[in-house]
This record gives sequence, structure tokens and C-alpha cells, in this order.
Amino acid sequence: MIQNEQRKTGRIDLEAAETALRVAMHEAGAAVLTQLLQFPAPTDDQRNIPCDCGQQAQYRELRSKEFLSTLGAAEVSRPYFLCPHCGTGQSPVDRDLGIEKKEHSPGVRRMEAFVGQDAPFKYGRERLKVLAGIEVTVKSVERTAEETGADIAARQQKEIDSFRQLKLPLIGGEKHPFLYIEMDGTGINVVNKETEGRQGKIAGQPAHTREVKLGAVFRQSGWDAEGYAVRDPDSTTYVAAIETAEEFGYRIYAEAWNRGWANAEKKIVIGDGAVWIWNLADRHFPGAMQIVDQYHAREHLWELARKLHPNDEAKQKDWMKVHQPLLDNGKMKKLTVALRAIAADNPALAEKFSTEAEYFRRNALRMRYPKFRRLHLFVGSGVIEAGCRTVIGERLKKSGMFWTVSGANKIIALRCCYLNNRFEDYWENRRAA
Repeated sequence: MIQNEQRKTGRIDLEAAETALRVAMHEAGAAVLTQLLQFPAPTDDQRNIPCDCGQQAQYRELRSKEFLSTLGAAEVSRPYFLCPHCGTGQSPVDRDLGIEKKEHSPGVRRMEAFVGQDAPFKYGRERLKVLAGIEVTVKSVERTAEETGADIAARQQKEIDSFRQLKLPLIGGEKHPFLYIEMDGTGINVVNKETEGRQGKIAGQPAHTREVKLGAVFRQSGWDAEGYAVRDPDSTTYVAAIETAEEFGYRIYAEAWNRGWANAEKKIVIGDGAVWIWNLADRHFPGAMQIVDQYHAREHLWELARKLHPNDEAKQKDWMKVHQPLLDNGKMKKLTVALRAIAADNPALAEKFSTEAEYFRRNALRMRYPKFRRLHLFVGSGVIEAGCRTVIGERLKKSGMFWTVSGANKIIALRCCYLNNRFEDYWENRRAA
């Protein structure tokens, strides 16, 4: 048909030619694959195999099964065994090929898992159709992505449980000068049943979101000519889940240990002022240098400036010109004294200023920014802030999305696996198993 069009018009539609050739090659490939998957009947001494009920299943016949491969529809013909005691049938070849109780090949499921972690399931289905010529349902993409994520999460949990029991892997590898941990939380919309009995941010209002706790581990490659820290761009890995702070503590601890925490010469934990972060740092990373994100600390001061001078940006800026240098220069005692003095003079704002003064007092050692700068350390949590957008926001916080906790955690596990460059390793290990 393409040649006829070329003879008639003197031109060729390259896109049409490409598409037609791809379809033809897929059809030919599926036919070859089907021929490769024609298994013979078992020999006489292989016609009985163990059944899960403890008895012996007997060979009955060769049976065919259709499935979707990356080349299109294919078919396998393999021995079928039936247990006369419990009536259960089985085809061991299906287990070997990875299609037992599955309609799609491992290759197709890998594609579905990839697009499922990257975009809404509907868009994932469309990508497979356009880019690979494979037609699947939206539900299939969702089911495969969640099944894969659940398997990844289960493997991770097994490793985390080992760390709980202090079964630590052997320490190896080279020493590295800086290793950072950053932690934060970000909310995602969930279905109503996931927030029953939970208080929302507004007093008297129910919650509509659940917090995903996110952790990032990364290395510093050095510093620039001005002395500012430089991150190794390929070193960042993430862990995340909707779970308690205690559970998350073991998750981030396992990741940090696997990333060489024991071999780091300088160990640093960066976070905002959330108490749960510093509790985890004290428990799992004793001795690590703790730093409050400087931008976050400044935001606390800006909030006070807006409270003190509402609707007057000029006065807000003037107030910050006096108080921000105290923060930036690590003069926390002077800052807290100044804030408490304002509280004493302004009864209407006394509680707010007293609370913030206590915040700065409590975190004074974590706000020694001049010292941290001299050591060429990061003083901002930009990595974890970006992670909240990249890991969670771009996949789980799209308009109209509402998750169950179980479903969200499965996709989070799958997405972290991919973003940590462990996706291919996972499928290799799965094939080996």
C-alpha cells in the first residue's frame, strides 16, 4: 500500500510507513514468540508433580493460554496437571514464565508499572498505546502499578524489620566527607474513610488530607569559590510513606545506613522546626549535626512581622532589617530577648510572640548559621522541598485525586524505587527469584 501511494503521488508518508512497519514487525515477533512457547508433553517419569495439598497432581494434556506480550497477543502451549484429590490444576511453565494467573507478560507489566508511577493511570494507558502500540485498560495499569508497589514495599519492610532487630549489614565502601539527611511532611487528599476521627487544621473541622513523611539522603561533593556547599546531583535517594513518625524513623534509618552513614566523616540532619524530625534525629542519628532550615526560620520572623504590622509592608521590612540579622548571625539569645520584650508590651500578641521566642530558644543550637557556613555546610532544606514536589506532588497531588492510604503507599514505594534508580535492579532481582 505504501509503495502504491509512492507511485501515485511521488512521495511517501514517513509516519504512516513507520507505523505500518512497526505493526508488521510486532505481528511477526508475536508469531515467533508463540512458536518459541510450544512446550512438549512431559516424559513418563515427569507426569506427576507435587500439589500444594500434599498429594500428587497428574498430567492431563497440553493446554494453550493467550496473553499480551510487548509484541502483541501471543500464545503458549504447555503441560497441564490436575490433582485428583483437591481438584486444583496447575501449569508449572506459567510460573517459570511469570504469567501464572496473569493476562500480561512480565515485559508488559514492567511497562505498566513504569507509566503508573509517573502519571495518572489514564494517561499511562494512553502512553502505552501511543508509544508502544500496546492496548491495556486503565484498571490494568492501576492494578499492576499497585501490585508492583506493594511487592517493593514488602521487600523494603522486610529490610526495615531487620534493622529493627539490629541486624545491620556489614560496613564497607569508601569514606565520604559529607552525608545529609533531610525530612519533611506533605499532605495529600484522601477518601473520607481515611480521615474519620482526625482533627483538621482548622479547629472543629475534620481533616481532608493525610501526611506523607518524606526523607532524602544525599552527599555533598564540595563547595564553590564563595564557600557555598555543592550537592552531588546524582546522590539523592528518597524514602516516603503515610505512617507514624516512629515507623518512618526506622525507614529513614535503613536508607541512611545503606547509603553509607557509618562511613561519613560529617553527618548532618536538616529539617524545619517540626518536633518529630528532631526526635527521630536524636533517636536514630545521635551525634549528627542538626540544622534548622534557615529559610524556614526566617519565615517564622516574617510571620511575626506581619502580625505586628498588618497591611504595612514598609514597617514589616523595617522590623525584619533589625531582627533577621540576629537570626542570620546566630545571636539567638538577643533575638529571644527582643521577642519576649515585644510580647510584654503587646498583650494582644503576647502568646504568639512568646511561642515563637520559645521556638528560637529551643532550636538555638540548630541555628548557628555562621558556624555552619564556615564549615561549608548546607543550611537550607531545598532538597527535601524539591522532593515533596517531585516525589509526591507531581504524582499524588494532581487535581481531583483522592487516595486510600494503602493505594498511596504502594504508588509512593514504586515511585521512590524508580527515582532512586533502583527500578531496573528490582526487576532483575524479581526475575532471579
